Amino acid sequence: MSDSKVVGTGAAAGAPRIGVVGGGQLARMMQEAAIALGIELRALVEAPDGATGQVVPLSVVGAADDADAVLALARGVDAVTVEHEHVPDEILAAAAGVAPVRPGASALAFAQDKLLMRRSLTDAGIECPRWFAARNDEEIASALRELGGWAVVKTPRDGYDGKGVAEIRLAPGGRCETSAPVGQWLDAAGGEGLLIEELVPFTCEISQLVARRPGGEIASWCAVETIQRGGVCAETIAPARVSSDVAGRAADVAKAIAEELGVVGMLAVEMFVDDAGRILVNELAMRPHNSGHWTIEGAVTSQFEQHLRAVLDLPLGSTDLLAPWAVMVNLLGSELEDPRDAYPEAMALHPSAKIHVYGKEVRPGRKLGHVTVCGDNLDAARAQARETVEALAGRGAPAGSPTARG
Repeated sequence: MSDSKVVGTGAAAGAPRIGVVGGGQLARMMQEAAIALGIELRALVEAPDGATGQVVPLSVVGAADDADAVLALARGVDAVTVEHEHVPDEILAAAAGVAPVRPGASALAFAQDKLLMRRSLTDAGIECPRWFAARNDEEIASALRELGGWAVVKTPRDGYDGKGVAEIRLAPGGRCETSAPVGQWLDAAGGEGLLIEELVPFTCEISQLVARRPGGEIASWCAVETIQRGGVCAETIAPARVSSDVAGRAADVAKAIAEELGVVGMLAVEMFVDDAGRILVNELAMRPHNSGHWTIEGAVTSQFEQHLRAVLDLPLGSTDLLAPWAVMVNLLGSELEDPRDAYPEAMALHPSAKIHVYGKEVRPGRKLGHVTVCGDNLDAARAQARETVEALAGRGAPAGSPTARG
């Protein structure tokens, strides 16, 4: 096992065991669900003091691209899963020889490679934005002409939270204008090229979450509306403020994708909705997803519990909402050295707000936590979640709030 070590102590006798590759907040929140079910979670963490290393007693310290570390994790567990897509296919395939890997490498490949995903969904008749693969400047310019001179350029791999994504225009004379280092992206992509796709004039963005067991049982939550800032999800509203027809079709599309790609575990399908009611698939994630954090307090079964159930091939839980509305707002950076210093203010401000802090070092724009508020009134829930996040961000209680009034 290269440069990896095991930290922590052992497990309860007879506990089902799941190994998760990744040490961020998603694996951290899987642990909350695992504790309730008496499941032992083992994690491959980048650092023992990271978000997951702080809360998972038995972890393997190492990198996701370290085959020895991943195999060490796989030994002695009933199944292996992931909290991010950045695990090489060949390593997942090797781990599958030791324990079931869910989702498997053949499915996860479609979340790892946007071009592969676009080709597969298009072949399956699932509507996406118009797209082209471009391997050089001439092909980029040709794609832009086809798309009206203004489009989006994406790296096929490793892009997330706005990284590896930029707008691009065709200037007079055929020159491409963009803030992105397209030349560097082309070099890194090699023969695969870049993804050029239409700039969709959408009315809103939605996310549809489903979970699937190995035998095919599927459970769906309601479609949710996501509000993005700088390419990062800032807020989620459940259910999405769309027609029942759009919501039904979103669920059908996500189920079709889960079945077509053979996904096991959670699948998040991010989609655009345009003013004609069309839904266009934008991104896929085969793991718990930021747009599903509201399910911890807002649904009978959270996405994290459901993922563990699916990975262990256990019957799936109810996805019914526990309140008419649930709003999740992300804490993206903070002016405080530690957002927990604001707990007295934040907790007094709105006692019904549920605060989650991930134990991460503060950096500008970093996902440090989230706040969820459930209730009968959407506007009130949004205001309470936003105000609680503002307090955790060190920007104080808004004027007129209970804390500000003293």
